[in-house]
Amino acid sequence: MQPTPNDIHSAVTRIAELLTARGGHPLLVGGCVRDAILGIESKDFDMEVYGLSIDDIRDALASEFALDFVGMAFGVLKVHHFDIDISLPRVENKTNSGHKGFDVAFVPHLSYADAASRRDFTINAIMRDPLTDEIIDPWHGQDDLHKGILRHVSSHFTEDPLRVLRAMQFAARFNFEVAPETIQLCSTLSQDELPRERLATEWEKLLLKGRTPSTGLRFLRDCNWIRYYPELVPLIGCKQDPIWHPEGDVWEHTLRVLDAAATLRNYDELDNLILMLAALCHDFGKPAVSEVDYRGRIISHGHESAGLAPTQSFMARIWNRLELNAVLPLVDKHMRPIMFVTNNVPDRTYRRLALEVKSLELLADLAEADILGASLPGEERESRLQPITAFRERSRSLNVSSSAPKPIVLGRYLLERGFQPGPKLKPILNQCFDAQLNGEFNDLEGGLKFLDKLLAKKETP
Repeated sequence: MQPTPNDIHSAVTRIAELLTARGGHPLLVGGCVRDAILGIESKDFDMEVYGLSIDDIRDALASEFALDFVGMAFGVLKVHHFDIDISLPRVENKTNSGHKGFDVAFVPHLSYADAASRRDFTINAIMRDPLTDEIIDPWHGQDDLHKGILRHVSSHFTEDPLRVLRAMQFAARFNFEVAPETIQLCSTLSQDELPRERLATEWEKLLLKGRTPSTGLRFLRDCNWIRYYPELVPLIGCKQDPIWHPEGDVWEHTLRVLDAAATLRNYDELDNLILMLAALCHDFGKPAVSEVDYRGRIISHGHESAGLAPTQSFMARIWNRLELNAVLPLVDKHMRPIMFVTNNVPDRTYRRLALEVKSLELLADLAEADILGASLPGEERESRLQPITAFRERSRSLNVSSSAPKPIVLGRYLLERGFQPGPKLKPILNQCFDAQLNGEFNDLEGGLKFLDKLLAKKETP
């Protein structure tokens, strides 16, 4: 059973009491302090303990709390059954490349300012006494928090280039402006030595938690880290037909689509990630196919399928997750909802589309975000959204909105009719499923009647 918020707050208080009784000074640090100031409920807590050794901490808590020592190399203890990490103030010296290339020394009596200097941003360098609520803020993080500014703490920032992507996702999550000096510092760092799994963590926070993902991507462009994502670069300056896209180039449209998609995240974490990635990548094909036609209008015929290769290469830079392949058919089919309604396609076409994409609901959300990402006047926007509503209603009425249709006629029904297991079953089952998709039957009774008629025809000389 997961601890409730009351449980974890009680645990934090009790841990602080035990450590204080031992002669230590425990302080909450990092995101839990930042979030509390912003009025956001924290699910995990980081506590830094001054004046005690690791052994002192272990002895003080042993009677009431079990500790996990997996983070001992960095002076971090994890409390069993709670998302609470306990650490010692430390100093670090960069000795090698990579995020583990540090010599770490624990200094229980380090000053608060020196201890906080190794943190990434001033808004994460605020400390709070969990027993007295006293705030200790040596780097003026509260000022930046209230002004909506993301600013690096010190020169230690450069020791881990991943902090550039942390700036990206924090800017998106809190809709904060990144300080000019921090942008400049980030532009001097390199992503080259960062492992893919660390990149994925920050990109997922951008896409899953960002209120305005566009803010994070604008920062990525400002500090020129967009150079590490060459699929994004051609979107900048790729013109679009102003009648359909008065907002400007494909880059600006993509940012607006991302922000719109963020308002539609109402699935589980995987499907939300699939939706957001599809929103980011949906027009990756436009730079390759856009041209001016005989009327002087900009057209991008075939941009859906042209976007598949750059979408694959972009995702491969960051993820190695087969389940994210579901992004590709969404990119490839993102124009279908409007096309289906405009052309009044038959039911069978909806059923077949449901076999190709993970979810017609996700596809409808992507199409909706695509329209919302164009800065159209209110009445015109509502008019263009109407086909999306009709597409949702039609797919729901056919019971294919959330999942693909499943075959009604299965192999066991052929075995019951005297067939032996083997490859001869598949063509018959495929014929039955094709008939089902065409609407020739929609329940088991109808499916078996179709099967029997099909078998009777095959037996007729």
